[in-house]
Amino acid sequence: MDWIYLDHNATTPPAPEVVREVVAVLRNSWAHPWSAHAAGRRAHRVLATARARVARLLGEAAPEEILFTAGGTAADGLALELALAWGQARGRRLVVASAIEHPAVRERLRALQRAGACAVRWLPVEPGGRVDLGAARAAIDEQVALVSVMWANHETGVLQPVAELAALAHRAGALMHSDAVQAAGRVPLAGARQAGVDLLALSAHKLYGPQGVGALWVRGERLAELEAAAGGSELGQSSADVAGAAGLGVACELVRADLEGGVAARMAVLRDRLEARVFERIPGVARNGAAAPRLPNTASLRFEGTDGAELVRVLSELGVMASSGSACSSYRLEPSHVLVAMGLDARAARGALRLSLGRGTTEAEIDEAVARLATAVARVRKLGTGVRPR
Repeated sequence: MDWIYLDHNATTPPAPEVVREVVAVLRNSWAHPWSAHAAGRRAHRVLATARARVARLLGEAAPEEILFTAGGTAADGLALELALAWGQARGRRLVVASAIEHPAVRERLRALQRAGACAVRWLPVEPGGRVDLGAARAAIDEQVALVSVMWANHETGVLQPVAELAALAHRAGALMHSDAVQAAGRVPLAGARQAGVDLLALSAHKLYGPQGVGALWVRGERLAELEAAAGGSELGQSSADVAGAAGLGVACELVRADLEGGVAARMAVLRDRLEARVFERIPGVARNGAAAPRLPNTASLRFEGTDGAELVRVLSELGVMASSGSACSSYRLEPSHVLVAMGLDARAARGALRLSLGRGTTEAEIDEAVARLATAVARVRKLGTGVRPR
């Protein structure tokens, strides 16, 4: 058996249909999409088709509400920029965000706070990994411009109470932003409008699309306000990576069909099988976020007497691709801020392993991965360099 890839929360392999679409656009529709000539109009039609496809993934979204970006991080950054400009015009400069946000939001907000562009109130999470709604009620008031909480956590897969937080935000007159990068294609996002989300970020390479492209959905009722806050520019009229956007559009169609066809339910069965086999074969295992609703593809585990980074290295030698946390921070020495926020001490947080499944993961791969994982854990424990989870 070749590599067993269980790191889909870091990135997904581009689907063959996506690759074909990207190549076709690069060959035939490479002109600037806002040029007035025939070649430009052809590229513009490609963008329009891609917008419609992304919008369909979000259910009631309209194509004109989709803004293409250079990735999920750029989509989150644009959301923060627009929301803060909107808030400044209304005398609001506070942002409320969860302590477990992805670095795309967390680090950007910390930088903005250091620069004096905003103040941030960080929401704690419960031990299970969900935002503490009691703390949210206390933190969200009429000074807040934006509430920013992810749809699903990138490390634990824990789903967040987005609708409840959006209701609190709107009651205070604030905007609601959600980073849905990990959720897209794994749980339905068609209820984003009903949930009260105003700004929602997507990333193509998390749902079998190309790297370097993402999208920001802006609720239509907010578009005019946000365009005014952005200086009157038409937000959807900027240049775009036409081929990348086309690839994202095809990817959205594929994962929408997956959701309708029960792929998420199949992944949940495989995820549960993986966890059950791990607990059967390997002693001293704990599960992060076990009591909370989670993404169907994500298992976050920690193993007594191991170090997550070392475990990832040994697993790689054995042909299993996994992660000790967010790919964006996997080379840092700091423990996972997500697990620390959930109440784990630093040593325990360093001992975590994230296994994330994809649409092509098979039962045979799961069983073989667990066998190799048991070998890896035994090897790392024998080295005596591990940690004990709390």
